[in-house]
Order: sequence, then C-alpha cells, then structure tokens
Amino acid sequence: MKRYVIGLLLLIIGSSIATAQAFTRRSSQEQHDALKKYYEIIDFRLGGRYDLANPSKWENGGEGGKILESVGGGKLRTAYIAVGTPRRNAAGEITNAVVINSYYSGDSTDMYEQWVKGAALSGGVPIIGPGRPIDTDRYYVVMVDPLGTWGASKPSDGLGTKFPQYSYFDMVQANYRLLRDHLRVAHAALATGVSMGGTQTYVWGVMHPEYVSAIMLIGGTTQSDAEDPVGNWTFQLMTAAIQSDPVWQATKGNYYDLPKEKHPLAGVAFGWSVLGLTGYDFAFRTSQSFAAVQSEVFYWDPPQPFFERILEQTFDVAEGVWIGTPVNLNRERESGEFARRMAEIRHGHLVVSGEKDGWIARADLKAMEAAMPHCRLVIVPGVGHSMNLEIPPLYAGYFGAWFGGG
Repeated sequence: MKRYVIGLLLLIIGSSIATAQAFTRRSSQEQHDALKKYYEIIDFRLGGRYDLANPSKWENGGEGGKILESVGGGKLRTAYIAVGTPRRNAAGEITNAVVINSYYSGDSTDMYEQWVKGAALSGGVPIIGPGRPIDTDRYYVVMVDPLGTWGASKPSDGLGTKFPQYSYFDMVQANYRLLRDHLRVAHAALATGVSMGGTQTYVWGVMHPEYVSAIMLIGGTTQSDAEDPVGNWTFQLMTAAIQSDPVWQATKGNYYDLPKEKHPLAGVAFGWSVLGLTGYDFAFRTSQSFAAVQSEVFYWDPPQPFFERILEQTFDVAEGVWIGTPVNLNRERESGEFARRMAEIRHGHLVVSGEKDGWIARADLKAMEAAMPHCRLVIVPGVGHSMNLEIPPLYAGYFGAWFGGG
C-alpha cells in the first residue's frame, strides 16, 4: 500500500521534473516532448464571466476577462498530443475524437506515458492503443495540457503574479478552440480525465453539451464539491504553505529574476505534503505507522531523501498556486452555475471514485448521481484518489466495460 501512497504524490508531481528553459520547461515527461504540438489563440480573455445561456458571448473567453497581450504576455498557447485514427465527415472534420484532460499539475506527456505507454507507475497497463479500452483503431485521441501548466500558457512563462487568474471554464474553452479551430474536430465521442481532469470533463458537458457524446470522471466531481470543507481547507493550506516560504515572503511572489534554486521550492514541497496527507481517508491514514509515511512528511531540514528529491524536481511554484486554489473553487461555488446545471447533463456519464478518497466528498457524488439523469456512480472498495495508479487492471476493466464496447 505504501507504493500506492507514494504513487499518488508522484502522479501529482510527475516523475521527472527539471528546468530546461528560462523558467519551466514545456513537458513533464521530456522523452515525449517532441510529440507535443501547439496552437495559439489571439485575444483570448481569462478570468471573465461565462453566461452559459449565451455561448456567443464567450467564444473568445469570458466577458470582462483580461487578455495576456494586455499584460505583457503573448497569445494564449494551448498544447496537446494526438494519437489514433481520425474519421472525417464530408466537410473534412473529425467526428470520432476522445478528449483526455490532465490531472492537477500533469500534462499530455504524462497522459501519454501513463495511458499510452503504460508506465511502471501505472502498473504497465496501457489504456490507449490498438485494441485497448480507448482503441486508437476506432478513435482519434487528443490529450490536452491544462491552462496554467507545462506547454499551455502559464505564470512561469514570465508574467508570474501578473498572469490573470483563470477558471475551469477558461481551461475548457481554450482547449475547445484548439480542437474545433486547429484540429477541425466536429464531435467528441468522449471527454474524460482523472482528478482535476475529471472536473474539466464535467465542464465539457456543461459548456458544450452537443459537442461530446459521453463523459467519464475518475476521482473527480463537479464543482458542487466547492462546499466541501476538506477540499477547500486542503487547497487553502497548500497555498498558505507556498506563501509561507521565506523567498515568497521576501519577493511577494515576484521571484523570477532569481536563479531556479533560489525559488520558493521548500514552500511547494510543504504544499505537496499537505496534499498527500488528505489524499486518503482518515481511517486509512491512521492504520499506517509513522515510519511508513515519514518520507512524505515535510521538514524544513528533511531527515529522509524524499522531499530533497521534490525540492530538486518540483516545477515552478506559480503553477502550484494558480491551479485548484480556493480562488477558482470559491468563485464557481458562489456563482452556483454548476450546481444549477447538473440536471442538464444528459450524456452517458460514468463516475468512478475510490472508497478511501479523502478529497472527494461522498455526499457530492451522491448528489451528482441523483441530479444527472444518465449518471452511473461506482465506488471502488479499498482504493484512494487514483485508481488508475493503485489498481490499473481494475481501472482498465471499468473503462473498457463502459466505453470500450460502445
């Protein structure tokens, strides 16, 4: 079980993270960097209001949002890896896409390593490929980077704290523009993702209900979970941990003129320790010995090598602060938009969650199942937040039974 716990943290962090560019590189898994492609969007607004009843008003991002060009950045950049067999209609548009949304801090190269290659971290079980649950002989699979990390536009491109605060709506709309305008995808058979990728998956169904046929959330939920005190508390502590770093305090977050080794990396490691603590439920954590978890416990002067490695490998702190923070959660909770629209999700909808997941409130999952007409909820015994890492064959089985035979 210990390797599952460590695997959870490694999933979040990525297995090989270093600096290869001015601030942070564009791919988590450098060995797959050449596979990643890019598309830029002019004058895309970030942090604005999305009136979902009027899609024409947010074609280029939410109303009242800021564009990167106005604050000294370039065009909004999206990033992706695509594999599989595109099928086209008479207009030459792709009609059999599958959209894979990445988890918190991951990217398309992580998805490729874990879901296509079947990395050891994922138990060596590919999810994507010929004859696999997501069959590349039948589908054109697009793995996308989330806005704010890796290949997509992000604070560590140089803007730092000047980078506009963004939302899940912005993440999904930017990648929708990538698929529709650049890849000429007219329809997606499925949108799916793990953890934060699961939340993005739900947003695809809310924002573009005619564009996707089915959605599958793994270890994720709608933003009805913004009311969850554990989730909000966790991310607030994570943000506070980063901001407590002496470097962050001294620079107020504007540390980009400093060498990488002098960035607030200890605060980031502190934040990951907080995140790891809550990734499993209390009953499971109390069943472990302290010796079993000590390598995941943050120390300013680590007695064990685990967090020393994180200090060396962790990606830039701005990415950790700006994604998944209470700013986004609270904004979307206060709007009530997601909760009001759950009943409108009439897609085939599978939600898979671990019994021991400490981040996803069971009550929220039940509310989703009750509100969405075609939602099937599966609670998997003995599993935490990341079933695709903890028991990959079981995960592949659920996926294949629900989607692969369709």
